[in-house]
Amino acid sequence: MLLYDGGRAPNPRRVRIFLAEKGVDVPRKAIDMGALGHRSEEVTSLNPLQRLPVLELDDGAVLTESVAICRYFEELHPDPPLMGVDAKDKAVVEMWNRRAELNFLLTVANAFRHTHQAMEGWEVPQIQEYGEASREKAREFMEFLDQELANRPFIAGERFSIADITAMMAMDMLKPARIDRPIDLKNLIRWYESVSSRPSASA
Repeated sequence: MLLYDGGRAPNPRRVRIFLAEKGVDVPRKAIDMGALGHRSEEVTSLNPLQRLPVLELDDGAVLTESVAICRYFEELHPDPPLMGVDAKDKAVVEMWNRRAELNFLLTVANAFRHTHQAMEGWEVPQIQEYGEASREKAREFMEFLDQELANRPFIAGERFSIADITAMMAMDMLKPARIDRPIDLKNLIRWYESVSSRPSASA
């Protein structure tokens, strides 16, 4: 198999961190997204949506979308569990990962894509007002997470999961999105310092 990797972009990083937590090594091909490599004929032939990461399996099948790729490896390598261990736990992890993805990572990404000058040729049209509104939405969700994290160490409970990976990607994007680091949200900062210090975070 071969993983088409997009470098420091959040979704490729999610998969790399997931694999690092699993201790799974997958051959990778680096794609330079800065040079628009994700829009190349090679990547487009695998994923017409021109998004990374892409996982090409040995039988020629292609998987796209970072969470779907993570699910594939979770099924192959269930330990340590990053997507839950039973029906209830899997549902809780899925719930929190969706919350982190739709209400946090996406809002931070939209703030970046719609307000940063470097994204003018990527996000067409850029809508400044939408980007600014997304900053407010991100702050609101961080306040919500801060309250939730007052009573548990990780996003979905007592164990590190894919929900933590997703939320960590959002936190890492705050600076390029020009969203103030929420130093007043003590529980959120405690959680972030914990998860970002894991060896996998540098993957």
